[in-house]
Amino acid sequence: MKQARLESGLSLAQLGKGHVTAPAIYLIETGRTRPSLPTLEHIARRTGKPVEFFLAESGGSSDDTPSRIIELEALVADGRNAEAIALGRSLLDRSASAFRLGRIRLMLGQAYLATGELDRAAGLLEEARAHFEAISDGVMLAECLGALAALAISSHSNDAVPLAESALAACRRLKPVPAPTEARLLGVLASAYVAANDLDRAAATHQDAIAVGSSVFELRRLARIYGELAATYRAAGELDAGVRHGMRSLTLLEVLRDRAGLARAENNLALVLMGRKDFAGARLHLDRALELSSESDLEFGRSQILLSTSELAMHEGDVALAEDRAEEALRLAERLEDGATMAEAHVWLGRTADRRGEHERADREFEVAIRGFEALEMRERLLQAHGVFAEILERRGELNRAYGHMKQALRASRPELLRREQAEERINTA
Repeated sequence: MKQARLESGLSLAQLGKGHVTAPAIYLIETGRTRPSLPTLEHIARRTGKPVEFFLAESGGSSDDTPSRIIELEALVADGRNAEAIALGRSLLDRSASAFRLGRIRLMLGQAYLATGELDRAAGLLEEARAHFEAISDGVMLAECLGALAALAISSHSNDAVPLAESALAACRRLKPVPAPTEARLLGVLASAYVAANDLDRAAATHQDAIAVGSSVFELRRLARIYGELAATYRAAGELDAGVRHGMRSLTLLEVLRDRAGLARAENNLALVLMGRKDFAGARLHLDRALELSSESDLEFGRSQILLSTSELAMHEGDVALAEDRAEEALRLAERLEDGATMAEAHVWLGRTADRRGEHERADREFEVAIRGFEALEMRERLLQAHGVFAEILERRGELNRAYGHMKQALRASRPELLRREQAEERINTA
C-alpha cells in the first residue's frame, strides 16, 4: 500500500480523503491493522491500482493459489477430507494472501469438522469468521456462521440454534438472497432443531430447505437433506415417512456414487427399519454401511454404524456380537476423542452386561455413560440413559434405585424442576 501511495505521489491524508483518516492509513501501512474490502477498493481507486495489487503473493504471477483453492473446495464438497486437510495445510503454510486466507480457513475448518477434529475446526472457523467480518463479505460470513453452527451441533453446544439462526438472518440480509446458501443454512438450522429435540420445527425447516433449494440444489445436498429428514421422522415416530425420505436419499446418493454419504444414509435407513421391527431389512443396510465406511474417508461416522449394528444384534438376541460391536465403537471413539459416542457405547455395553446377568458390570457401564452425558450437557441422551437403567433396575427388583433414576430422568427432561429443587434446598439449608 505504501508503494502504491508513493508511486501516486499522495500523502497519507490525500490517500484516505473522503473515506479514512491519515492515522488509519498509517496503521494499515505499518501492519498494525487490516483494512476492510471497501477501504481497499477506495485506495485502489485513489492510486489507480487493481485491488489484486494489494492482495497478491510476493511470488507474483506464478502464484497458483486461486486454482488450488478451487481444488480444495471440490475436495471438501466430495467428502475427501483427508486430502482436503493436506492441501489446506499446505496452502496455509505457503502464506497465501490475506484476501484468500479466510476462504482457506473456512474450507479447512469444514474438513476438520467432517473428520471429528472439533478443536482444530473451531480455531480455523473463528479466524475465518473474523476475516469475513473485517472485509464485510456477507455471503462468506453467512457460510462461516453456518459452519460454526454445525460445529456447535457436533459438540452438543447450546449455541447451535442461535448460531444457525444468525447465519440464516445474515444470508437473508443479502440482496438478492442467494438461494443455494439459504437452502443450505435452512438445513443446518433444521439439524440444530433436531439436536435441541424440537422435532416439529426441524421437520418444517427441512421442508422449507427443500422448497427453497429445489431449483438450485445440487443432488448431493438434496440427498443429505432427505437423509436428515428421514432421521427426524424416525425420532418423531413417523416411520413410514422416515422410510420414504430415506429411500429418496439413497437413490440420489447412488446416482452420485457418494460412498461416504451412502454409508450414512444406509445407517439412517437401517435405524428406521429397526423401529418398524424389519430386522432383516435393517441387516442388509447395515452390512452395506459397514462395507462403505471401511472403504471411504468416514472414520468418524463408522463408530455410529458400529453402535447401530450392536443395537440390531441385541434385537436379534446375539449378545456376543452386540458386545463386540459396542467395544469396537468405544475403541474408535476413544481414539477420535468423541465423547458422545463413547458415552453411547457404554450404554450398549451396560445393556449387554445386563443380558449376561453381570449386574455389577452393567452398573459401572451405565454410571460411566451417565457421567459422560452429564459432562456434555446432552439432556435428551441423559434422560434416555437414566430411563433405560431404571427399567433394568426395576426388572432386577431394585425398586428404590430404579425410582432414583426415574427421578433423575424427570430432572433431565425438566431442568426448571431441578433448579427449583436446588433453590429450595439452599433456602432450607440457610
